[in-house]
Amino acid sequence: MSAAVELPEAPSFRLDGKRALVTGAGRGIGLAAAGALAFAGAEVTLVARSAAEIEAAAAAIRAKGGRAAALALDVTDTAAVTRAVAGQGPFEVLVNNAGTARHAHVLEVTEADYDAVTALNTRAAFFAMQAVARGLRDAGRGGSIINVSSQMGQVGGPRRSVYCATKWAMEGFTKATALELAPLGIRVNTLCPTFIETPMSRPGLADPATRDWILSNIRLGRVGQPGDLTGAVVFLASDASSLMTGTALIVDGGWTAA
Repeated sequence: MSAAVELPEAPSFRLDGKRALVTGAGRGIGLAAAGALAFAGAEVTLVARSAAEIEAAAAAIRAKGGRAAALALDVTDTAAVTRAVAGQGPFEVLVNNAGTARHAHVLEVTEADYDAVTALNTRAAFFAMQAVARGLRDAGRGGSIINVSSQMGQVGGPRRSVYCATKWAMEGFTKATALELAPLGIRVNTLCPTFIETPMSRPGLADPATRDWILSNIRLGRVGQPGDLTGAVVFLASDASSLMTGTALIVDGGWTAA
């Protein structure tokens, strides 16, 4: 008689009992992430500068049965972020999504462009991550930090020198931070999307030459939609990814495969 087969227990993708903070949550990737986390059971706080926008977004999530609250906050104001997270946390999940881009040929990049993009994509993201991690440390809890990077944190792209610089920087501080926070049970990973159709990317996608270049590099033959990232967000936030830290989850339609 053969021995009974023992099957490994499948991990849960549920987030019941967890609190999540999503920056840049009023639209696009951030809004999709906030909704996905809420519908997986998390209590979600949506952060953006526009109070009206995130209040409407939180209301839409609540109308579908999720738990969501709005927090109007400029994430480039490090002191304000630190106070808000300390006062409303701890948050077991951070989707560190707020970001911007100012594309130009490297010979035409201005100091103002450079400063604006790095202030949000690198500096603000770093200190938002720090604030959430401190809250988890002080509460003695583990958690998952998801830094929203880009496929451009893995490769280069024309007219994207500053944007690439910020996303490569995010990949670097994610790996270093993962090493430091692992003993606390805090995981840190990046999510690296290809071009996703959002209010920020739509003007560029409307240019035929740009769209043709993008589609020629996305091997699956289509521009991404915010919903294409929600499974990855829930995976990284949940116990299903409990052995992942310090790495990148690339959702790029095959762009970086070549």
